[in-house]
Amino acid sequence: MQVLGIDPGTGTTGYGVVRRSDEAGGRSGPASLVECGVIRTNAGDSLGARLREIYDGVDALIARHRPDVLVVEDIFYSRNVRTTVVLGHVRGVILLAGERGGLTIQEYAPATIKKAVVGRGGATKEQVQFMIMRLLRLQAVPHPSDAADGVAAALAYCLFPPLTDRRALSAIGRTA
Repeated sequence: MQVLGIDPGTGTTGYGVVRRSDEAGGRSGPASLVECGVIRTNAGDSLGARLREIYDGVDALIARHRPDVLVVEDIFYSRNVRTTVVLGHVRGVILLAGERGGLTIQEYAPATIKKAVVGRGGATKEQVQFMIMRLLRLQAVPHPSDAADGVAAALAYCLFPPLTDRRALSAIGRTA
């Protein structure tokens, strides 16, 4: 199974593609990093042009990797309402690309991703990056940090695919 994780952003959208091997009996085997990086947009372009660039980038990733699942980090509510609304637009084009690609789509709150990867919803960025390196057996942290966040989103699904709601999280002893 391949999972595409996305950390949405207007200027920089991070992504990570993680492959999880499924062992006999339905248990998940080790995960490995296939690719990670960022989709960058030009701050001087219109919002519509930037959204198109993000959509095209995600669509190209889906065509190249043929993932089974798209995991998108949920909105981090900002005090700046405009930022939150624009981020909603970015998430919309990402979700559209996943839907048009026929992918299973999963949305996780940032705290849920941290909880799945580190075991603590309030984990720091450095703790998440350390666990990504350990769990994926990497020599270095994926760079830039937006790419690492995309990898973390994909890894969260690989570790605990049924993380669909608080009941599922509490069933495995991991509440957000």
